Amino acid sequence: MIRSDIFKVIILTCLALIAFSANSVLCRLALGNGAIDASSFTVIRLLSGTFVLLIIMGATRKPTETSSRGSWFASGMLFVYATTFSFAYISLDTGTGALILFSSVQITMILLSLMSGGRLRISEWIGVVIAFVGFIYLILPSVSTPSVKGFVLMTLAGIAWGIYTLKGRGSKSPLRDTGYNFLRTTPLVFLLAFFTLNTISYSIEGIALALLSGGVTSAIGYTIWYIALGGLSSTQAAVLQLSVPVIAALGGVIFVSETITFRLIVSAAMVLGGIFIVVLGKYNAEHSRC
Repeated sequence: MIRSDIFKVIILTCLALIAFSANSVLCRLALGNGAIDASSFTVIRLLSGTFVLLIIMGATRKPTETSSRGSWFASGMLFVYATTFSFAYISLDTGTGALILFSSVQITMILLSLMSGGRLRISEWIGVVIAFVGFIYLILPSVSTPSVKGFVLMTLAGIAWGIYTLKGRGSKSPLRDTGYNFLRTTPLVFLLAFFTLNTISYSIEGIALALLSGGVTSAIGYTIWYIALGGLSSTQAAVLQLSVPVIAALGGVIFVSETITFRLIVSAAMVLGGIFIVVLGKYNAEHSRC
């Protein structure tokens, strides 16, 4: 039974990480090829994600389940993440965008922990410094450097997702909180659609990619991840997510015909290596107190 449970967690975790990476690939495929504009992609992604999550919630509803319904603040962060994520991928490669996104997420969580009274060991500080140096190296003037606009937008997406993640750490019903958070983005989604009417550009391919991103890799991907988290420690979950930029970069090479540059490889190694040192430092600190 134990081996069966472990195998289940491994399978679900792999599927969730692939789903996270697929979001970057799908968005880049849609926007990089001009199949749809960033605003329409965001609108379709969030609305389709809401629709699928409501169906899942209805199908899995239990009489004794908590009545948790997320929060407006978390919904706002989700909307900011989804919007800036889409607009950033107009000018970023798949791997670069994923690297900036998930590095920003982890760095945001580290800084917020420090601001709330948390302390870092020397090894953890070293990791933070290495990660920031990797960030700086990524944006130094070079042919492979991402655009300033794309970098800023994806960094904002990472910050928003980091805050959204921390906001939901104490959730007693992750699926319901996520479903209602998606639902609460609806007013903002319609406002975005209204103010970007003049820039609407879409195709069947673009709509299909947005639907896949929202209804499958976002809604179902997040649901699978929440199930997998039940069998993972927080340290394991954090380390595993660091593989997403690598998977996304490979997806960009396979599906979007992008190239992996030397600058991206070095930056990824520094940023992800630095974050890994931080996570490992926290892991050692927790076990030293046991």
